[in-house]
Amino acid sequence: MFPHPVTRPGVVLPCHVDPAGRTGPTPGQARGPRWRRVAPAWCVPSGIDGGALEQRVVEALAGLPADAAVTGWASLGWRRESRWFGGIAEDGRTRLDVPIALTTRGARPRTGVELTEDWLFEADVEVIDGLPVTRVERAVAFEVCRATSVAVAVRVIDMACADDLTDLAGLRRYAGGLVSRPGICTFRDALDLADENAWSPQEVGMRMAWLRRRPRAVLQTNCPLFDPAAPNGRHLTTPDLIDLRAGVVGEYEGVVHLADGVRRKDLDRDALYRDLDLEVVTMMSEDRRDVSAFFARLDAAYRRAEKRSDHPRRWTTEQPGWWVDTSTVARRGALDEHQRRIWLRRLAG
Repeated sequence: MFPHPVTRPGVVLPCHVDPAGRTGPTPGQARGPRWRRVAPAWCVPSGIDGGALEQRVVEALAGLPADAAVTGWASLGWRRESRWFGGIAEDGRTRLDVPIALTTRGARPRTGVELTEDWLFEADVEVIDGLPVTRVERAVAFEVCRATSVAVAVRVIDMACADDLTDLAGLRRYAGGLVSRPGICTFRDALDLADENAWSPQEVGMRMAWLRRRPRAVLQTNCPLFDPAAPNGRHLTTPDLIDLRAGVVGEYEGVVHLADGVRRKDLDRDALYRDLDLEVVTMMSEDRRDVSAFFARLDAAYRRAEKRSDHPRRWTTEQPGWWVDTSTVARRGALDEHQRRIWLRRLAG
């Protein structure tokens, strides 16, 4: 099943049951407490943590045809650069099934594995650390085309870009080859709304909710603001979202923001927004389940901002010469290691 040696440290390959006991446990041993079955006639030692992402992915391929390849979130999560594809559902607890792309029929379904026979182009499979996985664009397309909403699809795209795994141009080229396939309309709609500069799934959710309420908002994601009066264009702050036309900023605050040190920084930030004549609206983690309270705060922020529409702006988005723009995948990819440590430290955190 594993035509290439899997070289990922810490991963234990499943072994096939061997009646002679030379290359794997005997049938009797496999039924004992020292082994854990991952597929018919395939086992790993019982002490191996089957919940770890990389181990889950490897175990999902056991016993499948040689042309099987990991796809979807698991293909993205297998990559060392990935931070946002951990195989856990939105509830933070439920493990997602590992999706496997197949061209050969007849594989038996089993728990924790999702067997798919969707499209698979000739160049769609590559080998990373010995494991066959679908290329990033195919993995993203798989998740996007089966997304339950455009907002969910946008989150997948944005987080793949946040990990610098792909960019919007590459995804648009790939989408161009998916003529009349199920979900392609969702893919195209999501690409029109996607952003390469989102920093978290929660930010994406806030942006999508904001646009539902205010479709004409001119939103910028993580857009740095500078002091136009300062000789060197002092950096003021970088809001999660800002409607440049209305002067309304948005900040997402999860449970981590309840900590004393973080909360103090949030209060200082909000005071700065008031000094800049910017109205701030906050989305809390509870608002993800019921956005009505967020919508009320958003409408109130726009009403207050309207009263200040004739005030001169105390901020600018024009970047001074010393600033390094990291708003696109291409720009981040052009940074050297020293620059990445400086300019991507918040993104890495």
